[in-house]
Amino acid sequence: QEDLVESGGGSVQAGGSLRLSCAASISTFGTGAVGWFRQGPGKDREFVTGVSRSGGDTLYADSVKGRFTISRDPAKTTVFLQMNSLKPEDTALYYCALRPYYSGIPDRTSDYTYWGQGTQVTVSS
Repeated sequence: QEDLVESGGGSVQAGGSLRLSCAASISTFGTGAVGWFRQGPGKDREFVTGVSRSGGDTLYADSVKGRFTISRDPAKTTVFLQMNSLKPEDTALYYCALRPYYSGIPDRTSDYTYWGQGTQVTVSS
């Protein structure tokens, strides 16, 4: 049984949009921050965006500001990542992660406890 499951990835042309979802089956999902990370070919895993446990605070990497939007549903069982104006450099495997029992928004991979298996996003020029 997987605790976090990502979906919504796919292949799009530059300028297109995708909406990723991160669904949780663990009871602590609503207690902490949820982050999205990505790992491109030959690159380290990097922070993309995160949302606080309340959903009221968000944090974005400079490379996606103004193009990506993170949100979580009121029931706090799913977190969404709306990605607009996609660029070829956004191509990567996208992961969601959970830091339970935490009020802030960490941006390091080591700060997160639970991880999904990832969903592939491919943007062609």
